[in-house]
Amino acid sequence: MTVSYAQTLDGRLATSTGSSQWISGPDSLRFAHSLRAKHDAVMVGVGTVCRDDPRLTVRHVEGPDPLRVIVDSTLRTPLEAAVLSNDAARGTILLVTHRAPAERREKARSLGATVLEVSAEESGRVDLDTALEALRARGVRSVMVEGGAALITALLCGWLVDRIAVCVAPKILGRGIEAVGDLGICDLGEAIELADVSMMPCGVDLILDGRVAYPNDA
Repeated sequence: MTVSYAQTLDGRLATSTGSSQWISGPDSLRFAHSLRAKHDAVMVGVGTVCRDDPRLTVRHVEGPDPLRVIVDSTLRTPLEAAVLSNDAARGTILLVTHRAPAERREKARSLGATVLEVSAEESGRVDLDTALEALRARGVRSVMVEGGAALITALLCGWLVDRIAVCVAPKILGRGIEAVGDLGICDLGEAIELADVSMMPCGVDLILDGRVAYPNDA
């Protein structure tokens, strides 16, 4: 499980109005697409789909397109979204819960998408442990997560992330959308750290890449 995103120097994914294209430069965009090509699937939350309408394909480098996985408990993904258009839908998996309306499930399936119902947490959101088990049962062995902040935060809270690759752009926004939300950490000794860290200049940006080391890791 690799989490990858672009942020400003002050840790923002987007402005307070949600504007995020483009925080990073073209070199970093190629790096992100190379990561997509190296993973079986690329995952985003439904908020990212509704806001940005990403294609989640590999375009800026050579390589295969990954499966597109949308975490969408109530199936809010617009039926005209890029991930459900033309041939793209056949490579798209929608992870939903029992709260997803039957009519929207059928419409998404009629476009060619796969709709997988998984368990829900008490909050009603997709249970990510169950979701990952469902993907593994379908042969998915590597997943790249590109956002948004709520999904990234939930995965980190669940200790489900193995690797983080962050593009840090030389920009400062001040108020904006945080890259990672509240993890319930009150003591610095409880911080999630990165091990085996590498840093790579990427145009004017800096890529920081490392293995996630949770507090109780040996």
